[in-house]
Amino acid sequence: MTENYKAINWNAIDDQIDKATWEKLTEQFWLDTRIPLSNDLSDWRTLDQDHQWVVGHVFGGLTLLDTLQSQEGMASLRKDVQTPHETAVLNNIQFMESVHAKSYSSIFSTLNTPEQIDEIFDWSDTEEFLQNKALKIRDIYENNPDPLKKKIASVFLETFLFYSGFYTPLWYLGHNKIPNVAEIIKLILRDESVHGTYIGYKFQIGFNQLPKTKQEDLKNWLYDLLYKLYANEEKYTHLLYDQTGWTDDVLVFIRYNANKALMNLGQDPLFPDTAEDVNPVVMNGISTSTANHDFFSQVGNGYLLGNVESMSDSDYDI
Repeated sequence: MTENYKAINWNAIDDQIDKATWEKLTEQFWLDTRIPLSNDLSDWRTLDQDHQWVVGHVFGGLTLLDTLQSQEGMASLRKDVQTPHETAVLNNIQFMESVHAKSYSSIFSTLNTPEQIDEIFDWSDTEEFLQNKALKIRDIYENNPDPLKKKIASVFLETFLFYSGFYTPLWYLGHNKIPNVAEIIKLILRDESVHGTYIGYKFQIGFNQLPKTKQEDLKNWLYDLLYKLYANEEKYTHLLYDQTGWTDDVLVFIRYNANKALMNLGQDPLFPDTAEDVNPVVMNGISTSTANHDFFSQVGNGYLLGNVESMSDSDYDI
């Protein structure tokens, strides 16, 4: 006999973290079209060719990874949900990953020529070290039957692999350059912080239910994956940043965020790097606090939503 289909009931919550995460994500909803990117053009024109190249190709790489997360990642995780509310949260995350991927195109269309945009996308679709990490994560999403390993891959992508790209706009923000581009990145950071924490929490529920021997096997797999991803990330970082002299600072930042990913998964840190080791200018920028603009002119990463109330007959008394 076919089982009846059930409606989602938000008044009967199995896991309160689902409800709290949904509310957090909807409270911080934003769209790239509300950020005045053209205000950054004067700053952009002061950057030399090497630094413009880094900005464009960093965002090309981030576009590729957000595309992977929106098209493959959440669809893969959704196959293993425990509650209908978890499905709703993953739907929200999937949509916002699409917003993130589109946001980079808004940046490109503002700062770059059509020829430069074509070159950036050709580069991101073919660059060896960028493709290595994208294909490694995609393979886990598509071919690994273990739902906990899929969650590990997702958290490593959200809380670790994005950050070689995030370094650049945060550095410029700290030096009072291209601030509206940086505000889009801070909005994305704010989302990714919730995504990584939530999926890490769901991983920990499943992990804690495993017998000790299977926990140890999974931990070995997890750290082995991180080693491989970091080895590739070192090469990718040298490719992007050697021309600017930022490579060593970026690698510290990446290792710090790899430890944060491990914390999201309830595991011990791997690297000795701490927040004190990260470039303080970038560390200040990573704060997810908001910088509001006037609501009626331009919206910063506070992204204010108007308060709306129903009209009554008295509103027409003039």
